Amino acid sequence: MGHPQWTILEILRWTARHFQEKEVSEPRTSAEVLLAHALNVTRLDLYLRHDQPLTAEELARFKTLVLRRRTGEPVAYITGHKEFWSLDFKVTPAVLIPRPETEILVSSVLEVVSQKTENRKQKTSTYWGLEVGVGAGAVIVALARELPQVRWVGVDISAPALAVARENAARHEAGDRISLLRGDLLAALQPGPRFHLLVANLPYVPRPVWEDLPKDIKEFEPRAALLGGEDGLDLIRPLVQAAPAILHPGGWLALEVGEGLAPKVAALMEAVGEYERIEKIPDYLGIQRVVRGRRRE
Repeated sequence: MGHPQWTILEILRWTARHFQEKEVSEPRTSAEVLLAHALNVTRLDLYLRHDQPLTAEELARFKTLVLRRRTGEPVAYITGHKEFWSLDFKVTPAVLIPRPETEILVSSVLEVVSQKTENRKQKTSTYWGLEVGVGAGAVIVALARELPQVRWVGVDISAPALAVARENAARHEAGDRISLLRGDLLAALQPGPRFHLLVANLPYVPRPVWEDLPKDIKEFEPRAALLGGEDGLDLIRPLVQAAPAILHPGGWLALEVGEGLAPKVAALMEAVGEYERIEKIPDYLGIQRVVRGRRRE
């Protein structure tokens, strides 16, 4: 970067080429997001001001970010932000970075809640939802924003993740409807039918797949939030078995699952014998991403 005076467009082009040569994933997007962050502007602003020169200080700040990305560090950890469900979430290395395909989990829950409220007059008693494994809080906050009539409990085994989720809930003015607890799966909850919805995006990557994950996931994102044991079902299996005990009859369980796991998870739900209307819901790429089932009445 020994250029006397870089414009925004020139530095973007150079960085995208540089990232491509260094085999950094999403080279152009990485360059745009990091430059926008360094200049404290939007990505659109970069193109509206494409011929604006960078000051020496801006260039130095951007160069630091480029070096971090070149080692494989994910963009979201460098900027501390990730968009999900059109909301801006704080992320740190203590949490998994929210993925676009997880929006399918949110929409699959919204679908059954709208059916339920259309099919039956809403009773005056409180409607309760539970998320197991809240991470950054992206799913629970998006659902709390979309469903103001529902009160939520979120559980995670990681105290640092819960701190991030708490901050995100407050940022999006949903903190008063979300209670966060530290615990392992359902261990922190009293037994008995308490919830109308149970949502989970648990670690589901099978060990052989985890071994081959790209460096920017495997070496930077929390292993405990990804690895689901040899077959990817170490956490999903016990949750599917335990969920009927805390779901109201007619309540829904919705789980995000990894590629190729949906038939196995649907079979687990069938084997429990307490679920009906079991469905496998595809994401944007046609991968069966969510398995959803209803607790028998």
